[in-house]
Amino acid sequence: MENQKASVQKIALNYGLILALLTIGLSVVVWVMGAHMDQPWWQSALNFIFMTACIVYGLKAFKKEGDGFMSLGDALKTGLAISLVAGLIGSIFTYIFITVIEPEFINQMLDATRDKMIEDQSNMTQEQMDMAMDMTEKFMSPWFMFAMGLIASLFFGFIISLVAGLIMKQNRPSYE
Repeated sequence: MENQKASVQKIALNYGLILALLTIGLSVVVWVMGAHMDQPWWQSALNFIFMTACIVYGLKAFKKEGDGFMSLGDALKTGLAISLVAGLIGSIFTYIFITVIEPEFINQMLDATRDKMIEDQSNMTQEQMDMAMDMTEKFMSPWFMFAMGLIASLFFGFIISLVAGLIMKQNRPSYE
């Protein structure tokens, strides 16, 4: 009997691209609705559902191509590879969005943050507010947002892959 091993690369590219297209499509819908400044909770919820579905279906495809076998390590590798592909594509989109499509996005977000800070923290001194805004500005640079998007994708991809891998794993029997 031949041991068939599924291709992590093929599955990661396919399901990572699907995940990236779903999350980018949702971002475009939110932007067209004019809700991109508010970052609605349902966008995060749908992105998490999309990620979970793409990773689980990717793991099912891996398991099917591997004669029904998949170790936890295979699940983590495959899920993280899917997350890496989607995270890279999504982060590239975010970078293009905030530098080309909507170049005023960061300034608008900083203004909204400042307004919310004034509203919620009316007891802050001007010096404290300036320090907080300086820190916020550093976190809103295009490259920082690119890196954080990739890190977040890998983090959530790891958690989803771990849980799904523990549920779906089926180790090959060892014949000694």
